[in-house]
Amino acid sequence: MKTWFITGATGGLATSVVSKLLKRGDRVAATTHREGALSDLKSQYGDQLWETTMDLKSDQDIKEVVDKAFNELGTIDVLLNNAAYGLYGAVEGISAEQVEDVFAVNLFGSLSTARAFMPHFREQGHGHIIQISSMAGEYSTQAMGMYSSSKWAVEAAFEALATEVAPFNVQTTIVEPGGIRTNFVGGGVFGADLPAYEGTVVDQITHQIKGDVPGIDVEAYIKMIAGDPQKMADQIIKRVDEGKGALRMTLGSDSYNKIHEALSNRLTALENQKDIAYSTDADDYQR
Repeated sequence: MKTWFITGATGGLATSVVSKLLKRGDRVAATTHREGALSDLKSQYGDQLWETTMDLKSDQDIKEVVDKAFNELGTIDVLLNNAAYGLYGAVEGISAEQVEDVFAVNLFGSLSTARAFMPHFREQGHGHIIQISSMAGEYSTQAMGMYSSSKWAVEAAFEALATEVAPFNVQTTIVEPGGIRTNFVGGGVFGADLPAYEGTVVDQITHQIKGDVPGIDVEAYIKMIAGDPQKMADQIIKRVDEGKGALRMTLGSDSYNKIHEALSNRLTALENQKDIAYSTDADDYQR
């Protein structure tokens, strides 16, 4: 039996993970933004589920909740940083306040939670950080620029953190899911609809994400989304149980294909600039 601490524990992928963990007998400390959001599971599993609210924009609240969880539960083996949300629209149409908020939740909230955990993980001599990123953490496209930038930042920060905390017997896994068949239409926050972008690709993508497509066949739309949240949850739990694996974990064929294409294109572009890059070295540079 393991004890997991999961942020953003309602909806999406987290619902599948929490349900599977409780069913097999693990303990779950779940944080949500709304009190009583897991009341049905709480009535079913009792003390096996520890639930509280947590403000991801408050370092103090995060530290108090994490400390309380360790004090009451003793050992926590796994931190699953899941809480995040999407922000969509043309970069020009997204306000500074929206950018600040998406970074506050997607990046800073995850980092604050990891920082609050590390003293406890060091003291107990082990831990595993599962950081949910996205396939959008490896590429960027129209209508997703600011959401992708928050996930790129997550990837960079937790790649560095992974090597820093490894000497303390703390493992890190960055999970990069593709589309998931949950909350598949209308989820997230959107920037302003600027008239200048009407009819462009960014406009089309934004309206598709909103579900604002005349005559949309929801059942057909679902079948265009690759990710099964139950299967994804199984792979995340399996990785923790195995206790080893690559830093990044790609889930969904769409994620694999889009990341593969993006990295291949970037590598090709880089190789084409090799001569230019080398030509700017100082004459006395010691390679």
